[in-house]
Amino acid sequence: MKLFLKGQRCFTNKCAVEKRDYPPGEHSARRSKVSEYGLQLREKQKLKRIYGLYERNFRLVFSRAERQPGNTGEAMLVLLERRLDNVILAAGFALSRNQARQLIGHGHFQVNGKRVTVPSFMVRAGDAISPQDREKTKKVVRDAVEVNRSQTVPQWLEVDRDSIVAKVNSVPRREDVLHPIKEQLIVELLSK
Repeated sequence: MKLFLKGQRCFTNKCAVEKRDYPPGEHSARRSKVSEYGLQLREKQKLKRIYGLYERNFRLVFSRAERQPGNTGEAMLVLLERRLDNVILAAGFALSRNQARQLIGHGHFQVNGKRVTVPSFMVRAGDAISPQDREKTKKVVRDAVEVNRSQTVPQWLEVDRDSIVAKVNSVPRREDVLHPIKEQLIVELLSK
């Protein structure tokens, strides 16, 4: 299962999942059947690793999703998509999620003209995300944009690659989340 943790490498033939599509270890072929709890836990851990979250932050997102009306699993995925580090990665302004988090943490991005240093900042419809007016920052972001030229941008996001500005047109929906996540298993696990 590809988690896209290595940035661009997961789009090439050098991806570890392409090379070895089996679990690690000498006796990996003789694994026993996974229980229902094991499936739920694996799905939760997969989602945490995709979005680069620790357990505490993940629980906070889940509790916030529980308070929203409608389907809890879909609300959780929408909240994760709205995080600033995810938006910068989806816009192609960073090569990996870790680089996006580092750039935000060091104050290289601004939302609506205000500097933001929190990767978990929730963007809203109508927000404009752009790098700071520093030459080093713009060079790093331009390099990332050049590498990510072929990457498709989600429909809820509008990116101007020439002036390096991303605008959030609308709040993402469940259909916009491309990762193969079974959110119902995660909700069942965390609702126990």
